[in-house]
Parts: sequence; structure tokens; C-alpha cells
Amino acid sequence: MAITYRVTLFLLCFFPSILLAQEKFTLSGTITDGKTNETLIGVNILIPEIQSGTMTNEYGFYSITIPEGTYSIQISYLGFKTITETIVLNTNTSKNFQLQEAAESLDEVVITENVEQLNIRKPQMSVNALSIKTIKQMPVVLGEVDVIKSITLLPGVTNAGEGSSGFNVRGGAADQNLILLDEATIFNSSHLFGFFSVFNPDAIKDLKLYKGGIPAKYGGRVSSVLDIYQKEGNSSEFHMNGGIGLISSRLLAEGPIKKDKGSFLFGGRSSYAHLFLPLFDLDNVAYFYDLNTKLSYRLNDRNSIFLSGYFGRDVFSIQDSFENTYGNTVVNFRWNHLFSDKLFSNVSLIYSDYYYGLDLNFVGFEWESGIRNFNVKYDLKHYINNNFKLEYGLNSIYYKFNPGEINPNTEDSGINPFKLTDKYAFENAVYADAEHKLSNKLSLSYGARFSTFHRLGQDELNSYENDNPVIFNQDLGIYEKAEPTGTESFSRSDVIESFANIEPRFSLAYQLNDFSSVKASYNRMSQYLHLLSNTSSPTPLDVWTPSGKYIKPQLLDQVAVGYFRTFKDNIFSLEIETFYKTIQNRIDYIDGADLIANNAIEQVILNGEARAYGMEILFRKNEGKLKGWLAYTLSKSEQRTPGRTNIETGINNGNWYNTPFDKTHDISLTASYDLNKKWTFSSNFLFQTGQPATFPNGQYEYNGIIIPSYEGRNSSRLPSYHRLDFSVNYNPNPDSEKRFKGEWVFGIYNAYNRRNAANITFRENRMSGTNEAVRLAIFGIVPSVSYNFKF
Repeated sequence: MAITYRVTLFLLCFFPSILLAQEKFTLSGTITDGKTNETLIGVNILIPEIQSGTMTNEYGFYSITIPEGTYSIQISYLGFKTITETIVLNTNTSKNFQLQEAAESLDEVVITENVEQLNIRKPQMSVNALSIKTIKQMPVVLGEVDVIKSITLLPGVTNAGEGSSGFNVRGGAADQNLILLDEATIFNSSHLFGFFSVFNPDAIKDLKLYKGGIPAKYGGRVSSVLDIYQKEGNSSEFHMNGGIGLISSRLLAEGPIKKDKGSFLFGGRSSYAHLFLPLFDLDNVAYFYDLNTKLSYRLNDRNSIFLSGYFGRDVFSIQDSFENTYGNTVVNFRWNHLFSDKLFSNVSLIYSDYYYGLDLNFVGFEWESGIRNFNVKYDLKHYINNNFKLEYGLNSIYYKFNPGEINPNTEDSGINPFKLTDKYAFENAVYADAEHKLSNKLSLSYGARFSTFHRLGQDELNSYENDNPVIFNQDLGIYEKAEPTGTESFSRSDVIESFANIEPRFSLAYQLNDFSSVKASYNRMSQYLHLLSNTSSPTPLDVWTPSGKYIKPQLLDQVAVGYFRTFKDNIFSLEIETFYKTIQNRIDYIDGADLIANNAIEQVILNGEARAYGMEILFRKNEGKLKGWLAYTLSKSEQRTPGRTNIETGINNGNWYNTPFDKTHDISLTASYDLNKKWTFSSNFLFQTGQPATFPNGQYEYNGIIIPSYEGRNSSRLPSYHRLDFSVNYNPNPDSEKRFKGEWVFGIYNAYNRRNAANITFRENRMSGTNEAVRLAIFGIVPSVSYNFKF
């Protein structure tokens, strides 16, 4: 007995944690908007007594395991009032919170210093998030709020210019971005050939752009992930909101299916500028429309189901001779299940389709192409303890590619039906990702994704001598198509080619002090799909093709290092990142490649490599009447395709050349000023180095024909791009108790009427007979006005 007493006393004196270790319990629940019951993503939950905390996931769920005791819980979220509640934790507790929108006081601070420490410690880097409120305040062309255009104001993000579709991240191509809407893939993110994005801002709840350090749950693209979630709808009461603009309008309705348990959301947009064309004796049509929908229902405290969808179409026609129709369709059914207060799961069944149709009445045929996929995902998040969280899951995607089909649209057209060979593929992946807090200063995130890709059997596949569909003509010094030696046919269950890749992901954060940290990350990613395009930005006619026997998957390796700091209780923040990335098997095209209606696309493709490196700076003012940021990117983006043998010259003589997405300097300044409750003023300024281009550098005459000769690929540039935009939001009755509320938005795009070059072409001047360069500019100064309302 005496020995036991002495041992106990010894342990109590020198190792008190062994005997006095308190039993730990889990606090978990969901955090919602108190007005709409909408779940909130990324809410900070902080426990100051032990300097610990967590954040809500994509479905508003949180879980934290801490020792038994009495704690003051702080719940903070940008734009909402911070709440503090005392909780006695002596058993596993489920606790839901509802946040109220911050008061209209413009100087109110809703995020505290302690909460910001969580973000500094978090190992995640190279991520940008924008609130829909911020996006709606940005000046835009023709007053149409645009999610895609808004992210180009962030560091490391550009596009090919006005009227261009897609966006480019850290020198990557537009097809290297994974764009997700409620986890469903969007293959074309633009309306009207790039003038507007497909995302209705009224239906969007949250968006994040991952440029590096990408979590293992994402895969399939090598540049970035744009993850967008739609709102769930108001389960408390019925509301409608919308907007009327110069060229388009939108309307959204949301309300309860069953009060506080289920909700619906239906939204629609449509442009109508084409209705005014007959006034100018123009028989042309150009318009778009899209529909968003979401149904949400909480079955019980542990189960919720969601059904979301999107349908969009663009229609463009010239009189009765030409009609172009294209767009996306996505449907997603999700089931959230809570196995325990520490284990959260989500099952998703997803359908995604992109359709492109072309009706050429003047030649008597119609053309259709597209891509379709079916995706099954199962994701779990395990809150093992407060210092260790684990995410793991799997997904399988089945693809069907329709490269193109021609059919006569009249009986006497004289066109014979023609079908390019459909392609099929199956992509699978399993992943695990851990977030590990090693100490108060050091946090890690590490994991891996194992992906496989199977090119499935198709009706007909060309075979070539030495499996080489592209040959080099040594006499002419050019690449040419190889003649097929035969064809092979496969059943759908056959596997033509298989690929497997391990994709490690790693990032760390080391906190220097309460206000600053350094972070580093590495990630490898695989991309098995390729967009066949030889333009600087995607067009609706571009076709997706899978990796296979002759086309290898793209493989990315990227490292990034950054310094992060906050000033004056997070009123200001500074982010500085440098990155370097390489891409293997970046496809390139031989000179004179024909990509449209090509049933043997492998005959014009060579596998090359790409690299990009640079520095990004983001300085933000987060609070107060004046808010905004200054973003600067200094970068280089190049690619090359060397010869496969010593005899071959490669593309561009095997030398590195600028990609079409290379922008040496990219500066953007975004600011908004709340003068009072009625007036808000916003402005953007943008400057970018001109887009790379290839110009003629001479000409020669052959058999009486003048033939231009060209410089090396992308060795020249268009003039620098810059513009200044303004907008004013006017709310005439901000304190009105009436249910109906409205506001006016006035804007000026390109305020000093800069004629930015979309491209430069060369022609012979008919008067002087000399050659001249002609600049094409799309927009000059563009005023706009729109009216937004809600009730």
C-alpha cells in the first residue's frame, strides 16, 4: 500500500498529465444562417481557454474533441455577428448554432484576432475565396454579374481577354481547370462565347479557387479547382429576388418544403438583347438562358438529402442559314449521413453533359458533338481528435465522348450521314488526406490520391507502323500524318490502354508569431482528358478527347512557398507566394493541324512539356468603409515539344516558347467604399502584359502567289491590356420595413475607352499596296444600369 502511495505521489509530482488527464468529449453540430436556415461553410469555432478551434465543412458541420470542462465558445463568420456562449462539456454534446447577419454599422468588426490565428496556422495555401456580396459589388461589362470574370482579379488568374471564355491559372490552359458546381463537372463555363459566365450569382452560396496545395479529394485537372456550391434555399419562409439589366434578367424563388426541415430553390436567367435586333433590320439571334434548382430535406438529425441541377443553353443564329446551340446539363443527388459525432459522410450520384450543335442550313447538314459522364463519389471526414482530422473516399467516373456526327437536315441536301467514332473511358480514384497539428506552431496536411484511367473499347481504332501516327519528313523538315496500316475493333468491355498514377499531396504551416506564418506545399496531379483547341481560349466547337494508346495523360508537379501576415487585428492582410510547376505530356499540334471533324486526331498531336513559375502578392483591407485588395503577379509560362529522335526538329525547333497564357505582369486593384447605407462605390483597375502572338516576319512569291513567312511561335505580343471600371450601388430605402426592397446599380466599364486588342491581323492596304496591321478591339467604354430586388 505504501509503495502504491509513493508511486502515485511521484507521478503526481513529475508527470501530472498522466494522472490528471481529463476525459475528452466531442462537441459537434451544424451552423446555419438564422434567417434562412442555410448552412454556412467555413465558420470559425474558437475555444479561447485552450487556444483551439475548428471550422465547418462544405455542409455546415463541425466537430471538436476537447477535455471535460466549462468553455466560452466563440462562433465567427464574415458578415455575421460573432456569438459567444458558455458550454459545460461533460458528455458528448450535439449543439447547433444560428448566426445573425451583422448590423448595418459599417465599422462593426465581426472577426476577432483569435479567430484569425486559426487561418494563419492552417496549412492550406494557394486558395482564394470570394463572397457573393463582394462579387456583386464589382463593376462588370453591361452590368451582368460574372463569377468567372471576378476571379481574374485575384493573383495568378488571367484570361485571354475580352470576349474570351474560361480562365487561366498560374500559366495553365483553360482546360486544365476543374470547375465544379455542387460537385458536378462544368465543361464550358461561358455564355455567348465568353462574354458572360454560366453561374447565376443569386444561386451561388460559396466558391473557392485552389491554385496549389490542392487537397487529395480533388483530381483530374492539373492547374486549379474552382469549387462552387449552390444555395440550399430558405427553409423558414418564402422569398424571391432578381434583377433587371440592359441585356438580361434573372429571378430566383426559394422557400420551405416543410418549415425548418426542407427547402427548394429555383432560379432562372435569360438574355433578351436579340429581341431588339429587328428594330435595326437584323434577322440574327444571340441569347442564352439557364436554370438552377435545388431541393434539400433533413430527414433527421443524422441524415439529409439534396437534389440539385443546372441546365443552360446558348443560341446563336444568322438569318435562316446558320444556327449554333450549346450548353451544360448537370444533376446531382447527395446524401449526408452522420455516423457519429466524429464521422461525417457524403454520397453523391452525379450526371454531367456538355452538348454542342451546329445547324448549317445553307449547306444542308447539322453537326452534333459533346461529352457525357456519370460519377459516383463517397467522401468521409473523420474528426479523430482536435489535432488530427482525416478525409478519405473514392469516386468512379464513366465517360462517353461524341467527337462529332453529321446528318442531312433536308431530304435533298445531298449530304451523307457521317459519324466520328465515339470514345469511352472509365476513371477511378481513392484518396486519403490528413490534417495534423503537431504543435501550437506547426501544422501539416498530407495525403495521396491513387487514380486509374481505362480507355475502353470503341468501334474502330487506327493502327500505325511502329505505333507512330505522326511521322517526320526529313526532306521538308516538317511533321506529317502517318498513313494507317489498318484498323482494330473492340467490344465495349475491352480495355485499349490503362494508366495508373500515385498523386502525393503535402503542405505545412509554421507560425512565426501571433500574426504571421510561413507555408509550403507540394502536389502532383494527373489529367486524363484533353481539350482539342488551337486557339488562345476555348470555343464551343472544341472537342474533349481521352488519353489512350497515342495520347498520354498530363502529369503535374508543383511546389509553392509563401509568407502570410495580418495587421491591426486582421484589418489588413498580406500574402506572398512563389510557385514552380512542370507538366509532362502537354499536347501540342503539328503545323497545319486540322482539329475539327478529325477521326484520327492522334495524327496531328505530339506530346511535349510545359513549365510555369512566378510570384504572387495579395494585400487586402478586410474591414471598414473602404475594403478591397491589390494583387500583383510576376510569372512565366512556357512549353516545348522537342524532337523524338536526333533527326526530328520538334515544334518550334524544339525550343521553349511562350504559351498563349503567358502574362509577365498582372496587376489588379479592387476597392469598394460604403459612403453610407444608401451609397456604395466600387472600382477595378487592371493591367496585364499583352498576350503572346505569332506574327509574319516576311513573305515570298511562289508561282505568282504571295506566301507569308512567320517568326517563332508566340515570340511577339499584343499591346498591353489595361482598363478602369466604376460602379455605384444605390439603395433608396435601406431602413425600410417593407417586404419589397430594391437597389439600383450603375456602372461604367472601361471608363477611359481603352481599345484593347483582342487580336491583330495583317492585310494589304488597297490604296497604297503595302502591308498593314489591323487591331480588333471588342469593347470601348460601356455604361450600364440594372435594378435588383427582393421580397
